[in-house]
Amino acid sequence: MGFVGGTSRLFMFGANSTEVHGLDGFLRTLDRRKDPTRRERGLITGMPAHVLNDEAFSTFFTLGQILPTHRLAHSPLGGLFQPTMIEAVRLMSRQPFTTPYSSPTSAPPVDPSMSSPDITDPFSSPTHHTYTYSTNGIDTFPAPSAYANRQYSWIHIFPEGRVHQHPRKTMRYFKWGVARLILEPDVCPDIVPMWIEGNEQIMHESRTFPRFVPRAGKRCGIWFGENVGGKGDTVFQELRSKWRELVEEDRKKEGGRDFAMGVLSEGLKHGKEAVALREECARQVRGAVLAVRRKRGLPDEDPKQGFVETWREEGGGKREGKMKDGSWVGDI
Repeated sequence: MGFVGGTSRLFMFGANSTEVHGLDGFLRTLDRRKDPTRRERGLITGMPAHVLNDEAFSTFFTLGQILPTHRLAHSPLGGLFQPTMIEAVRLMSRQPFTTPYSSPTSAPPVDPSMSSPDITDPFSSPTHHTYTYSTNGIDTFPAPSAYANRQYSWIHIFPEGRVHQHPRKTMRYFKWGVARLILEPDVCPDIVPMWIEGNEQIMHESRTFPRFVPRAGKRCGIWFGENVGGKGDTVFQELRSKWRELVEEDRKKEGGRDFAMGVLSEGLKHGKEAVALREECARQVRGAVLAVRRKRGLPDEDPKQGFVETWREEGGGKREGKMKDGSWVGDI
């Protein structure tokens, strides 16, 4: 991760002109989190996704990610309730997590190939996978949430879940994964919205050969917003209160059964009220990013930009490439 970060910084500030706003406040937030034993909550940062739709470029940045993720566009194992989301919710929390992920009758088989960093876990019994977890029942990955120094972690997200480059710098709707990271942890995380621009010119979707080479000499900017989460009286605290009420109602329906942190019943996955809460939470996060966009000096966008239906219509069933509204879309 250090190599990825260092190389990216060298390119952004050496080969391009990059300005940063609001960094001092964000660095103070990071300074308060240096000691893992004194952290009081997790940290979520998020911004629009402008680049990554290139195999070589994507591979470079995956060297810095810590959680393996399946994408529904490529695998039926993807989606909002995949095992990696359980791990992400736990990284926003603090142990104990009450119960293990599951209680299978036997340990899942381990894939011995080099395609997966499988780890034999000497500390866990065959029925309690505490230090490792599987994304598909075959592979095995270390579970970072099992370690005390990872409590209340920092997770950076791209809530649009797609590369989106619009000539008016508008955003797509935000997907609901971010809502799980806010609603389900034991305390509300700090939430720092960000705005970034210029990167889309470095790796624009319309670029020609050689596509894998980032373009230099571009003007880029990064804006950090204020913390909109945490322990204050915020809209996210209100949404979390409603979520806890839903969890308690569901617990009664389940006969008093308690689920492990990050594990949801069918009612909390697909129930009408649960879905509505996740939609509203994602909408509020998007609104926080829009506030930073507005502070940067960009005009307000059309409110319809935040709805799923808008992008279904604009894309016309097309997943990638140039859309009807002039935007360029690609998979991350």
